[in-house]
Amino acid sequence: MFGHKVKLPPELWERARRHAAEAGFATVDEFVVRAVEKELERARQDPSDEETRKRLEGLGYIS
Repeated sequence: MFGHKVKLPPELWERARRHAAEAGFATVDEFVVRAVEKELERARQDPSDEETRKRLEGLGYIS
């Protein structure tokens, strides 16, 4: 299912791991996929949102 790897700083990965467990996700991967999906959907709903565009650029999802 997952063909790409995303590297996270250790402290961010740990925070994601804890939140994923608390939120009922089976894995950190599932949580990260859902978080990215939500952010991309939000950007699609308001493509003029400069802050969202900057965040997605910073994450490397758009250029």
